[in-house]
Amino acid sequence: MAFTTIAGTGGYLPERVMHNREFESLVNTSDEWIRERTGIKRRHVAADDETTSDMALAAANRAIEAAAINVEDIDLIIVATTTPDKVFPSTACILQRHLGIHNIPAFDVHAACSGFMYGLDIADRFIRTGGASCILFVGAESYSRIIDWNDRSTCVLFGDGAGAVILTAGDEPGILSTHIYADGQYEELLHVPAGVSSGFDLLKSQAAFIQMKGNEIFKKAVSTLGAIAREALAANNLDKHDIDWLVPHQANLRIIRAAAKKLDLPLEKTIITVDEHANTSSASIPLALDVAVRDGRIKRGNLLLLEAFGAGLTWGSALVRY
Repeated sequence: MAFTTIAGTGGYLPERVMHNREFESLVNTSDEWIRERTGIKRRHVAADDETTSDMALAAANRAIEAAAINVEDIDLIIVATTTPDKVFPSTACILQRHLGIHNIPAFDVHAACSGFMYGLDIADRFIRTGGASCILFVGAESYSRIIDWNDRSTCVLFGDGAGAVILTAGDEPGILSTHIYADGQYEELLHVPAGVSSGFDLLKSQAAFIQMKGNEIFKKAVSTLGAIAREALAANNLDKHDIDWLVPHQANLRIIRAAAKKLDLPLEKTIITVDEHANTSSASIPLALDVAVRDGRIKRGNLLLLEAFGAGLTWGSALVRY
């Protein structure tokens, strides 16, 4: 049986940087308040003519280069996103066209901030069962398109960007295990109340923005992330002290600190990039992974714990031997 390994990583952030102080003229907030509550210093915002697939392409090209493969080697494309270019075709198919790849499957995964964990689980199953041997997997988001810039509780939290990995079949285990879950009863804790078959009137009136019950989300995230971390370790007969690096979803520094504390991991063993790009949803874990690989913190052979929590509610974890 083949195993899934990470052959290369790539990331992309839009050129436009929005610092906390810019919000002081939009809502009742300050740079100090945002940093204290979230750990965020700045975020990147896509240009008006820059799409989710454009960002996905930039990240994908960097991952392809890092993996030292040719685009012709790719036999499956997966894009995790909740902010696609269009209703259809999928952003993965648009990315496929940009890359000039033909006659391979391509599809999107929609699991909000847990999108990278869901896509990683799917990709691993494709490789383990022989359905693919070289997968381009991208998390990409344009959250600036669905933010109410007058809502202090949400507008300061999110940013745009894309992160990518090339996953290949190997003889040694890379992805040791994945664990994904959802519970739809908590839908209204974090959602956008508009779509195609429901709330379309809101979509037409430009009121289709993120709505979030922050305190409840915080409590659910902290308790759930601890549980799925323990599950991943138990499934592989490993101890929390075996972890070299925690690579969490970059939503909020307080959530990241709480998750690290539950694992008895110092922040020095936790990859933190939320301060630089805020919450980029399904792009946040691959962006953080790429930063840490390229700056040399994450090295081959390191044991990584990846975990995320998002709307749905959805959540997931993975143990990865990089």
